[in-house]
Amino acid sequence: MMTNAQKADRLALIREIAEKRKARLEFKQTLQSKNSAVRNSTARKTRKTEVVQTADAFFKSIDRMDENYNQWTDASKYADQYYGDTMRATTKFDNDWD
Repeated sequence: MMTNAQKADRLALIREIAEKRKARLEFKQTLQSKNSAVRNSTARKTRKTEVVQTADAFFKSIDRMDENYNQWTDASKYADQYYGDTMRATTKFDNDWD
């Protein structure tokens, strides 16, 4: 349970924080409005190229993730090297089913 003094202190602290946040937000908005006039002329051109470049970089990085460096590219060579005699013994009768 909170005493009246604790409640008053807490409400004062909340009010003070809210005022600071409001002042900070207003300051940011004034900076943005001042800077937006300067940036509007060049920003439209650069944003389009930045988006294209970042999208290209993103897709290239995703494509690199799809590569499996541990994959053996020559399956018959892999099977011959690691399962040589066993593979030949099992695949010897594969054509009998045709």
